[in-house]
Amino acid sequence: MKRERIAGVIKDLEDQDLDPHYLGFFECFNKQLFYEAHEVLEALWLPQRRGPDGAFYKGLIQLAGAFVHVQKGRANPALALLKLAKANLQSYPGLHHQLDITAALALIENWRERIEVSHCVDKAFENGQQPQLHLNA
Repeated sequence: MKRERIAGVIKDLEDQDLDPHYLGFFECFNKQLFYEAHEVLEALWLPQRRGPDGAFYKGLIQLAGAFVHVQKGRANPALALLKLAKANLQSYPGLHHQLDITAALALIENWRERIEVSHCVDKAFENGQQPQLHLNA
């Protein structure tokens, strides 16, 4: 079942410069399908988790996981995963695999502050305030 879901996400993303699992992560993330984003990228991360991009992919997976918790109204687990995502992503250069790391870290910090200030995530996605990550061509 999981394999079929992932295949469904990546089927239209093949034959591009970047891995379809990586591209699928952003497609799911930007549609607020954070659990699916995590699953799609995990398929790329697992075989290379000890490689040079292991922490990069792990950080993105943790970021998606944080927003799964935001969707479920769980502030503390969301904050913990945002902290881990930041730690994993901050060691990469300003642009890594076409992702602006500085913008991703700013997104993490913005959401961390929002959650800490409000002590609540129940209305985090109201008023079109969904998190977005975009690749630079």
